[in-house]
Amino acid sequence: MDEKTSGIVSYLTLIGWIVVLATRKEKTEYTSFHLRQMLGIMVLGIGISIIGFIIGMVSSTLGALWNFVSFIPLILWVLAFIGALNEEKKLVPVVGEQFQEWFKSI
Repeated sequence: MDEKTSGIVSYLTLIGWIVVLATRKEKTEYTSFHLRQMLGIMVLGIGISIIGFIIGMVSSTLGALWNFVSFIPLILWVLAFIGALNEEKKLVPVVGEQFQEWFKSI
């Protein structure tokens, strides 16, 4: 699989991310960049879901408002996916640099 395809597939759910991680022949900066971005988006999405669940248990009104926050990972995913389609190493806004730092071993 070439680098552009690997970058795109890494954004196609957890299964695509695992496929790219498991099948890449060599650790290239481009593929690693997109794997780190997607891992960060997935972790962020899980964290937001857990917090939303807890808030929803405490207050249904706040839980309903928190639903708007749950769109943040989707927006970040769309931006990152467009970057992969354009064969760019484009950081997602606000947290992209942290994702690169936190998951630098990938």
